[in-house]
Amino acid sequence: MTTLPALGGIQVERDELISGSEAIARACVLADVDVITAYPIRPYDTVMQYVARLIANGELDCEFIVADSEHSQFEMVKHASAVGARVFVGSSGVGWFYAFEAITVTAGLRLPVVAMVGNRALDDPGAFGVEHNDALAVRDLGWLLTWVDTAQEALDTALIAWRVAEDPRVFLPCAISADGAFLTHSQQIVKVPGKKLVQQFIPPYNRGNLVLHPDNPITIAPQVNEDWLMEIRKQTDEAMRRAKGVLAEAYQEFGDIFGRRRDPFIEEYETDDAELVLVGMGTLAMPVKVAVRKLREQGQKVGFIRVKWFRPFPTQELQQSLSRFKAVGVVDRDFSMGSPSYGGVLFNEIRSALYPLPQRPAVVGFIAGLGGREIRVPDVSNMIDMTRKTVEEGRTDQQTHWIGVRE
Repeated sequence: MTTLPALGGIQVERDELISGSEAIARACVLADVDVITAYPIRPYDTVMQYVARLIANGELDCEFIVADSEHSQFEMVKHASAVGARVFVGSSGVGWFYAFEAITVTAGLRLPVVAMVGNRALDDPGAFGVEHNDALAVRDLGWLLTWVDTAQEALDTALIAWRVAEDPRVFLPCAISADGAFLTHSQQIVKVPGKKLVQQFIPPYNRGNLVLHPDNPITIAPQVNEDWLMEIRKQTDEAMRRAKGVLAEAYQEFGDIFGRRRDPFIEEYETDDAELVLVGMGTLAMPVKVAVRKLREQGQKVGFIRVKWFRPFPTQELQQSLSRFKAVGVVDRDFSMGSPSYGGVLFNEIRSALYPLPQRPAVVGFIAGLGGREIRVPDVSNMIDMTRKTVEEGRTDQQTHWIGVRE
């Protein structure tokens, strides 16, 4: 571990060799989380293991509750958030689904629970490898939803998640998705900021007159039926719309304080003169970037765009970016059986976002890497070739292709 000098009496940062799961656990320390609940399921369980170690070492002081099920742990943090506690919880795959009743209610109650999803394939058949369908299941429920691709981004995004979710303009839960094994268990050098520096970025959690307390008699989870349901849904929709601006503010201030500046919503790689690009989420970025560099050396004008926040969806950003290219290949690490063109979730969202444009690129969908299967450089080259073919032939006979499937 390398410690960097202090600035004005505040420890700036130190380098640690940690995994994506450990980075998010470290963020719990920096954010001074009050209540953490846990129930073990791979690959998320590495977070709770590291949290337990931090508590045992005296680095983290919080209520750490090992629940009797995934459902119970999400119920616990939901109620803790209602009384004004900063909370963290997590799960993976079917564990995330087992908690779905509590997960659904959390967004409707406008409780800023921050959760980590160690993306994992859904049963059956059983698999521990990464797929995105677990986290994507909340896309219509009012959860902020983001995918990270490095341990550094996992730590930074967790800090941003508490900052944005707990903002009174938002008050929505946030799920941070980290690809199982590829990120949850892989170690990298991470710049860990000092706690006092983080306190400048994340204010105390304050629910104001919405806190559940004996001195503040309010109703939580009322039964409203048709009398007020649509009005409450509309309020949640307005909060999600505001969240986009709050995210932009948070990323700007994060860059000012920590010196790491990133576009909040999308990452572009080698796109300046590109004619066609691939688009995806999560750790897919690594093999795609390697392939793009190799193809660039051969003179091919190709690039890559990574979608970082799925909710709120970066519609305007993607419209502005993708309209520059002749064709776009969307790589889904998920499935959406029976959907339009039998494409993945991201594929259909991007096509919907591009539909209003008077001039829009051809969009081709790819299903790849399910169950943790490697997406290799030759697979990426194949997807780029298939995307280019749509431009050359001026038509798309098959809009969705499964990549790397044995015959």
